[in-house]
Amino acid sequence: MHPAYSVIFLTTLIGVGQGLFLALYTGQVYSLAKLLPPQDSQAFYAVGSLVALIFLGGGLAASFFHLGRPERAWRSAAKWRTSWLSREVIVLPAFMAMVFLYGVIHFFGLTETWFVIQHTLPVDAGLVVGFIASVLAFALFVSTAMIYASLKFLQEWHSPLTVANYTLLGIASGFMLAAAFSAYTGADLLAFFGTWAVIFTLAGLVTRVALLIRNARIKHKIDLQAAIGVRHGQLSQMTQGFLGNSFNTREFFHGKGAATLLAVRAGFLLFGFALPIGLITGAYLTESAQLPILAFVSQLFGLMLERWYFFAEAKHPQNLYYQRMA
Repeated sequence: MHPAYSVIFLTTLIGVGQGLFLALYTGQVYSLAKLLPPQDSQAFYAVGSLVALIFLGGGLAASFFHLGRPERAWRSAAKWRTSWLSREVIVLPAFMAMVFLYGVIHFFGLTETWFVIQHTLPVDAGLVVGFIASVLAFALFVSTAMIYASLKFLQEWHSPLTVANYTLLGIASGFMLAAAFSAYTGADLLAFFGTWAVIFTLAGLVTRVALLIRNARIKHKIDLQAAIGVRHGQLSQMTQGFLGNSFNTREFFHGKGAATLLAVRAGFLLFGFALPIGLITGAYLTESAQLPILAFVSQLFGLMLERWYFFAEAKHPQNLYYQRMA
């Protein structure tokens, strides 16, 4: 498939925003349970929510560049009963609204305790709104991933590993940003967020490598012989049959060679997984405030490469006819 940069930015940036909010909410729960030191509501949770909204808004803005008629974007929500895209369109603004409300609650200090669970966890408005937002965050991960995982004719995407990757990589990047945010603001949570960032990054690496291995072993159900009804064993396509580019060659094939795909794959494994883990480990040892920021920047770049590879790796059946140029 042809990787659309608008969709790459959409899926990567909203994943960071979702992951960052989940990190903030996890930190709040641990803090209320007295497992972590308390943080200032305005300086940490409110500003952190704003950062999450910036990433979510950036991803939403990028999605409009993929639309032929942006003024009709609202119609994409009409088929929510059957379309994962419609569900994503509904869940994303709902999630953003909850993140905004969560930030407002902490900015104005509306965190009076309502009741206490098991004499341990005090429940306030921020905790309740954060729980609702967390449910929406996971619903958004599933909705976004299922847009691709539900397509049976694209075998590289049609796997539960696609949902696992979107979820784990989004959470990993969000916790990595939370570690960088903690280091930048001076909050004593670098070790907490950094440790979880490494755990989720390693989990994402396992599922991503598993998907690479799975896709390398795929035996496609459609081949050139079946497509044209000729069973000759030596049949091969020598020409596209067109004099120039067409919609089919632009939109359903990336147009890059095998060497480019290998370079991109090596790049996302390095920048998205190995280097961030090394940098965040170095931050533990040196107590550096800069290394966690570099770790997040590296991972964000690596995940954009990963998302490009994810789209380019999928082999659309129509490329049996249109992939090879004269």
